[in-house]
Amino acid sequence: MELRHLLYFKTVDEQLHFRKAAALLFISQPPLSRQIKELEQELEVQLFLRSNKRVILTDAGKYFKKEVDSIFAKLEESKHMVRKIHAVESGELKIGYISSVHQPRLAAVLLQMRTEFPYIRTSLYELPTIKQIEAISLGKLDAGILRAPVNSEKLILKTLFFDAFMVVTPLTNEIFTGYKELADYIKNSPFIFFNKEYANDYHHKLMEICSRMGFKPNIVHEVNNVHSIFQLVEAGLGVSVLPLSLQEQYAHLNVSMFKLTDIPIFTEVVLAYKKFDVNPALKWFIGHYPELI
Repeated sequence: MELRHLLYFKTVDEQLHFRKAAALLFISQPPLSRQIKELEQELEVQLFLRSNKRVILTDAGKYFKKEVDSIFAKLEESKHMVRKIHAVESGELKIGYISSVHQPRLAAVLLQMRTEFPYIRTSLYELPTIKQIEAISLGKLDAGILRAPVNSEKLILKTLFFDAFMVVTPLTNEIFTGYKELADYIKNSPFIFFNKEYANDYHHKLMEICSRMGFKPNIVHEVNNVHSIFQLVEAGLGVSVLPLSLQEQYAHLNVSMFKLTDIPIFTEVVLAYKKFDVNPALKWFIGHYPELI
């Protein structure tokens, strides 16, 4: 028994007419009748009752029809899955992210994506905003989670959220009733922050916040990721100003965090991707990541 025998049977069943079925199959009627006869002989049953006026299924034929329909339905499902896998041409989704992204949430989204795209590989790259913009534009990344501004006509931006700031200090029992008291506490401390060339806009935010607080920060240590900033602060080497969204992720460290509620300065976190990208896995990520963070 071959798949073509099942296809011929299915077509005759749908048409209940051998000549019409043969026309749909682009064969003549005698070969079709012969193929159905071979199928009946192999099964040792009669599938159709034939007369000059009509063709109907026997009881055995009706049962066989359900089985054949199930086989073809499974084949269609398999074809759909194969096309879906093939549609993700490289089999890989490359995503960039800044060091201040809450990584456990990103991992949770990617884990959920595997139920929709079980065969896709995901590669994550921790990169500064400026390098992500270049990589996405050149097709080296499919998408990036970064901080505005993003000055590129090649990219589409989707706002994820607006992030306030907080002051991070070595662990202390101090309590502050406002940012002026907090400013007096940190203004003479060494500051730890991102390298200006690494995150120029971020650097401007720091200077603006400190200016609002009435002092100019003495940046002693410069690093290129937020993990290092937290580690240096925890070690007692200085203080920093960082996005408030990091509070949950680093709550386990021996540092104190103070939200700057009276200073309305924010940074916009965005999802960036290249125009005209039709990768279905990327479309899923773009549509679902903002809803799940």
